[in-house]
Amino acid sequence: MQAWLCENPIGVDALVWKELPTPEPRSDEVRVAIRAASLNFPDILIVQNKYQVKPPLPFVPGSEYAGVVEAVGAGVTQLKVGDAVAAFGATGGFATHAVVKAAFVMPLPPGFAFDDASAFVLTYATTHHALLDRAALRAGETVLILGAAGGVGTAAIQIAKAVGARVIAAASTDAKCELCKTLGADATINYGKANIRDEIKALTDGKGPDVVYDPVGGDLAEPVFRSIAWRGRYLVVGFAQGGIPALPWNLPLLKGAAIVGVFWGDFARREPKANAKSLAELAQWYAQGKVKPVIDQRLPMDQLPKAFEIMASRQVRGKLVMTNP
Repeated sequence: MQAWLCENPIGVDALVWKELPTPEPRSDEVRVAIRAASLNFPDILIVQNKYQVKPPLPFVPGSEYAGVVEAVGAGVTQLKVGDAVAAFGATGGFATHAVVKAAFVMPLPPGFAFDDASAFVLTYATTHHALLDRAALRAGETVLILGAAGGVGTAAIQIAKAVGARVIAAASTDAKCELCKTLGADATINYGKANIRDEIKALTDGKGPDVVYDPVGGDLAEPVFRSIAWRGRYLVVGFAQGGIPALPWNLPLLKGAAIVGVFWGDFARREPKANAKSLAELAQWYAQGKVKPVIDQRLPMDQLPKAFEIMASRQVRGKLVMTNP
């Protein structure tokens, strides 16, 4: 097999495309012949040694991929050789093959394209867990989505609309806002040039959003939290802007609001049955056309450094997908 190997986590430039032994699955694992893998923000952090998960060296980055089961380990009964699957693991995806725990594999129904599947599990499962489980979003409520043109942001628009919520999509450019409208956003905010508090106030008649979905962090968090509705739920999804906000604790008190952490990876590990149920609902929604990953570009797997460069430019709308022949 071939893979991008991280032997020294000092950045993308240290990754090397290498020939490696093809791994054999152990108990409760499967080996997947990878057809497509997508990039996520943690994939950058993990090769810079900045992510909360720090795998032993050397490792193959890439957390989200899709392909065909090629071998199964002892104890695996729910999957068989030849099954089309999507998978999520902390590492392993930027390669031609990967071994992953069977519990983190989603069987694909007929008609589920591999490139869509490779951009599906992490972003859509994270967002389903965030909006429906952690925030208990209900039909008729208003959700504000920050970084709405990115991978999890575009998933959030679609999932919020699927449950009947009103969506305000916030992004950094007019072009990104236009993309959000095509996905069903009811209103948009370009926080690259507008005062986000003024815009939120105008779009909610001063009430504020019931739910905030925030994968951005940084200096947007405090003004947005100050604008949240009474009993609002602020979802902490990630920190794509780089900075981790520090909010005054009187703000949740004054609004009767909740700051809610979202860590889908641990949810999937600790509550596998609940996670499997949400994945099954998402697969059904995909078949019904309610959700579909937005793919910005597809590149060959051996062009991974170029894909990282594109992602770092912050111009990506949706997801970047790497493909194997």
